[in-house]
Formats: sequence, C-alpha cells, structure tokens
Amino acid sequence: MELGQLRALRELGERGSIAAVAVAMHVTPSSVSQQISALQRRSPVPLTFKDGRRTALTDAGRALAAAAIDVEVALERAEQAVARFQVDQSGAVSVAAFHSAGLAIFGALISALHSPDQPRVRLSDFDVAQEDFPPLTSDHDLVLAHRLVGSPPWPATVRVEPLLFEPLDIAVRRDHRLAAKAEIEPADLRDQEWVAVQEGFPLEQAITVLAGIGGREARIVHRINEFLVAAAVVSASGCIALMPRYTTDLYHHPDLVLRPLAHPGLGRYIDCLARPETLERATVKTVLAQIKTIATGLTQR
Repeated sequence: MELGQLRALRELGERGSIAAVAVAMHVTPSSVSQQISALQRRSPVPLTFKDGRRTALTDAGRALAAAAIDVEVALERAEQAVARFQVDQSGAVSVAAFHSAGLAIFGALISALHSPDQPRVRLSDFDVAQEDFPPLTSDHDLVLAHRLVGSPPWPATVRVEPLLFEPLDIAVRRDHRLAAKAEIEPADLRDQEWVAVQEGFPLEQAITVLAGIGGREARIVHRINEFLVAAAVVSASGCIALMPRYTTDLYHHPDLVLRPLAHPGLGRYIDCLARPETLERATVKTVLAQIKTIATGLTQR
C-alpha cells in the first residue's frame, strides 16, 4: 500500500465524494479514483460503497482509514526526527585525513570547536593511495583527501568540497647548493639522491615527472611516506625530497628549507570528500566550515 492511496481513502471517508477529495489533495478526480481502485485491488473485502450520491466507506474501509492516520502520525514523527537531526549540534563528527593534512588541521580544528555548544569530533589518520580515499566515506563523515594535478577526478559517488591547491616544493639542507637558488629548474635535479614516497602513492608520480623533464631518471635512495620522518632523513643524509608547501612542518628541522620549482603547476588538490546525505547534518556543516577556514589560513600563513 502506498501513502497516497491511504491518504485518498482517509479523505474520502471524511469528505464523501471523489470530487471533494480531489480539491483537498490538489489533484484530479481521475487521480483520486485510480488511487482508491489501486488500494481496493489489494484488499480482499470492499472498502467503499455508494450511499446515494455519496461514496462511503465500509467497516473495512473505515478500519483502514483509521490505520492511515497512524501511518501519517508515524511519518510526521519521522520527518520531525530528521528535521531535529539536521539542526542538532550535539552529535559527534568523524573526520579522517592523510598524515600531513591531519598534522596541519587536526590541532586547529580541536581548538576551534572547544566550546560546549560546538560539535565533538573523532579524528583518524590514513595513509592510502588516491583511489582508496572515497571508500573511507562509508565509515567517516568527512575525509580529507589529496590528488595530484592531472590525476583522475574523484568519483561521482562522493560529494567533493575543495579546500586548497598546494604546490610541491623541494626540501633541501641550507648548506646544499640548491638552497641558494630562488627557484629550482628540473635540470638542477639531475644526479640528486631522493627521499621518495612508497610506490603507488601520488608524490612518486610527481618525482617521475620532474626527472623526465630534467632528462634523467630519479635516483631514489629512501622511500618514506611520513614527511616528518623524510625531513629527518633529508637533514641527516643531504638527499632532497618533494614536500607540500603548506602542510609540511619543518619546525624541528631549522636546517632545512623549501625551494619552489621554476615551473609552477606541480602540486596537489586537497579536498574534503563526503557522502551527499552526510553534508545535510548541521554538525557536519559546522565542522566542514571550520576545516575550510583552517585550510584558507594555511595558504595565507
């Protein structure tokens, strides 16, 4: 049984004619008749009878009309529950991020949401390849993900909220010859030893592109995904590494500097992924707004 059919039967019991029901429901009399007929086909007993010029309900019809009221009440309660859920700020929001985004954003996010009237957040970090970010939206409300320029777009199954574009720079020791350059050409990178990410992760592709432009295959000595660890290795070894401009933290490595590439455009998009229905919740909207504010602050720092 469909809700429209039950509504038509209930209205018929109260108004007594197909025409009056059509006016009340803002439909045609033919549509009302079809709804009543469809409902009748599902019932083993008659639901209506002619009472002079009126169409009245049988005992079975009145019982079903009364049940329709219960259905309407249940539906209204469900709609009100959804409405309250959409504006409720008391629930928790789960946020997942890749390591460098978590390092740059999580602390500031907790500080921004410290007051009792703000949503609570549950934070997780994930070190995954690009194609593995969208599935994380099944278990997390908001997923901070990254993809390189020129890589495939995110699938249509997730909603994408852009956060920032982050250029990729070269991390070197201050005493390295490349540190004296205001900008680094791909040709300057020939014969350099690299600290790269693990195979299959986005920044490896960027290093391959740079090496190809420079005309020499990249000499990858170390493979480390965590930028803090990679910074320590660059500091100790004199290797170079490709690191993101805004989310790299070199506070504990004052001996390192970031130098931009002479040819801009190499970088990554940092986006927030979510299921479309998740973004309807007030708590999620609040947390997402704070994340966007923090991300904007990173680019202006």
